[in-house]
Formats: sequence, structure tokens, C-alpha cells
Amino acid sequence: MSPRRATGPLDELDDDAALRAHGYRPELARRIGGFGNFAISFSVICILAGGMTLFGYGLNTGGPAVMIWGWVGIGAMTMLLGACLAEVTSAYPTSGGLYYMADRLGGPRWAWMTGWLNLLGLLGAIAGIDYGCALFVGAFANLQWGLAPTPETTIGIFAAILLLHGTLNAAGVRLVNVLNAISVWWQAGGVLLIAGTLTLAPAQHQSVGFVFGHFANGTGFTSPLYVAALGCLLAAYTFCGYDASSHLSEETTRAQIAAPLGIVRSIGYSWIAGFVLLAGMLFAIQDYAGTLGTSTGVPPAQIFIDVLGTGVAKGLLLVVIVAQLFCGNAETAAASRMVYAFSRDGALPFSSTWRRVSHRTRTPIAAVWLSVSVALVLALPSLYSPTAYAAVTAINVIGITPAYAIPVYLRLRAGDRFRPGPWHLGRWSKPLGWISVTYVTVLTVVFCLPQASPITAESFNYAGVALAVVLVLAWLMWITKGKRDYQIPTLGSEAENTALAGDVV
Repeated sequence: MSPRRATGPLDELDDDAALRAHGYRPELARRIGGFGNFAISFSVICILAGGMTLFGYGLNTGGPAVMIWGWVGIGAMTMLLGACLAEVTSAYPTSGGLYYMADRLGGPRWAWMTGWLNLLGLLGAIAGIDYGCALFVGAFANLQWGLAPTPETTIGIFAAILLLHGTLNAAGVRLVNVLNAISVWWQAGGVLLIAGTLTLAPAQHQSVGFVFGHFANGTGFTSPLYVAALGCLLAAYTFCGYDASSHLSEETTRAQIAAPLGIVRSIGYSWIAGFVLLAGMLFAIQDYAGTLGTSTGVPPAQIFIDVLGTGVAKGLLLVVIVAQLFCGNAETAAASRMVYAFSRDGALPFSSTWRRVSHRTRTPIAAVWLSVSVALVLALPSLYSPTAYAAVTAINVIGITPAYAIPVYLRLRAGDRFRPGPWHLGRWSKPLGWISVTYVTVLTVVFCLPQASPITAESFNYAGVALAVVLVLAWLMWITKGKRDYQIPTLGSEAENTALAGDVV
């Protein structure tokens, strides 16, 4: 596969003119370059967040063999899907991202459903990432001061993290861009530090056969194939969020090239770094059962303690926590741009408020605070039931993953009516597109399968219920509000552009 890029005239591309051609008046500050666009998706994927948070899940659901080979396989399929989505992004580089693509290729009903899946997935991602970070902070506090984490302390830490991310994003995209750039090097350095330290430590290491071939099943199910499918969710959960490059495209220079490249590069580098991290962690396991049953509540922390001692373990935990903070901050930026764009087209209640842009920072500040506020509400059930919280945060993956495939499917259905942008896949577009759509269909089904046996109220997988609730709510909002209020502007229309000017405050 060799994605094609045009040359010469691209250097003269006028990003704002391209945006006006899609019917939108440029309002956001274009202060992000190609590296910055890549950095936000790389920061959102954040293998030090997803890979670490679900490490214990992987040990219990298939073990090292599924964790390693699942990472390789899911990473390859994600690369194909990401390349197909990047091709559509090159043609439609707007903050609306997936839902705008769906509207242009399939119409308003497709856009409405895609938008709500994507939006709720992004908001669920903020909740999942920052709550996971709060758990790691709790593990650090347990090691440093002996404080036992409780649901109340965890939600308090979580709220403080959300406040931090709201404040940083409200300060403007320039600061977000700088933090994302630091995040890239922090994550890369963190992976090398963790994997290198664990490898060079004098403690005993597991064999190659163990890391690449040991199968462990603590799910209660007897089918190895079924358990392996469930185990692949570690990688699938981690490889989420690369649509951030699309949502920040209105703030990116040469967006028709930089945004699609940001998608594929973020997946590629995360794929490599994640393999190094997982392998380093698995080789270092000292006590399999002890790691799973750790009193810290965070299996990676137990590996650090067993191999390096408590002092160094706390240092590595801080590396992971800072990476997760970068991740949540980038996810907040992406979600707020989706809120802004969806409101710009009248899809949200009180849209006139959420689409406002600050004159000083040219940032959708109201959309930022709405994003972190909804994330806080999504996490409140964790005070009473971890299962209820898991059901809510399942919206992250179960919403975002189908939303990735819808624009790709509609591009295939559109055939020659689709006009590729300067970054495209050429003759590979259709075969890779159908492979990607099939992959997402299968993955969505797997996400909804029971993950533990016997199936009880505590062990039940509520992801399917969450998906059904989202779809029903989206449909109800469509018939009560969407038909009346939702409308993207006519291509190149100046009337809508002028109307938007009154909403800059």
C-alpha cells in the first residue's frame, strides 16, 4: 500500500479557502503544524494509558500470548482502517470530522447517528482516561503514604484532573499544541525507560516461550478462541482516538495533508511503541497470580515493585501518570472541537452557547467546559457501582469504533461520486475499505459479548446495552430536534458563514 500525495500546488493550498468551500467561516486559530496534528492523536491513543489500564484485563483474558499477538493483529487492522479514514479526512478536513464526512457522503440521518456515536464516544473517552489516571494516582498515594483508595477519593482525584484539563484547554490551542508536542517525547521516552529498566534489572525474567506463547484463562469460559477474541479488546481499546487529527484540522496548517498523515503516523508509532512496552512488561512478571491480585489495584505497579523495589516503582508510576494526564488533555481538546462543530450545525441543545469562540484565544471555551462536565457526570455512578461505571465508559469504544467505519462505508457506497483529497489510497481504496468495514463489524460484536462466566449483574457486559441506549436516544433526538434544527451549510455558502460571525464573543 502506497498512499499518494500530490506535489507542487499543495504548497500553495489556502486552508481557510478550503474550509469556506465546505461552507464554514474560519473561526479557530490555525496554530498547529503537521507534527502537532500527529501529536494530538498519538497523545490520545497513549499506550501508557490504555495499555497500562487494561494490562490486568489482558493477563486474565488470554494472557501474554493473546496480549502480544492481539496487539500485532489489531494494530495491523487499525492501520488499514486509519488509512481509509485518513483518505476521507483529506477530502473533508473540518472539526466535525466523522459526522461531516457522513453528511456529505450519505445525508443528514447518517451524519446525525455518526455524530452522536462519535461525540458520546469522545466524552466517554475523557471519563475513561482521566478516571484511569485517578486510579494510578491512587496507587501512587497507596505506595507513598499508605492511603487506601476508595471510590470517594478516586472521584475527587478524577474531578481535580478534569478541572486541570478544562483550564489548560480554555487557555488556547497554542498551549495545547505545546503540551501535545511534549507528550510525544514523554511517551516515547517513558516506554523506553520502563521497558529498558525492567529488561536490565537483575531480577529473573520470563522466557520467550512464555511471553509469546503462554495462554491464561481466568474468564470462566472454556473456548480458547472465544477468550482470545475477548483478549484482543486490550489492543482495540488502546487504538482509539486517532480521529483527533481530523477534529483539529481547522486549526492545522496544510490540513488536507497534515491531518491524514497525523492519523496514520500516530497509529504506526503507537503500534511499535506498544509492542515494546507490552513485551518489556511481560518479560518482567515475577508472580503471575500476585500481579493480578495486587493490593495496589494496578497490576503494572506490582510488576515495578517486584522487579525494582518500591522507590523506583513510584518513579515509574509518576511517568505513567504524567503520560495519562497528557492523554486526557488531548482527548479534551478533540471532544471540545466535536462539541463546537456539532453545535455549529445545530445538533446539540443550546447550540448557540457551545459553538461560541473566544475572541482572545479563538478557542471554543464553552465547549471545553461542557466536555469535562459531562465526563464528570458519566463517572459519578462509580461511587455506587463499578459495573455501572464500566457500562457508561463502554460508550467510548462502542461509540467511536462504529463511527470510524461509517464514513469509510459511505465513501465506498458513493463510488465515483466521492472526490478524493490530495492524500488518497488510489486503487487500494476500495479493497482496503471493505476489509476495514468488515473488521469494525466483527469487532463491535466482540465488544458486546459476555466477558466473564458465570454471567451475573456484576459480570454482565453492558456495552451492548450502552450502544442500544445511545442509538435509541439519538433516534429520539432526531425526530424531536434533529429534523428541525440540524443542517450543515450549503457548500461554499457565504450566508451561513456570515451568520456564524455573530456567535464570536
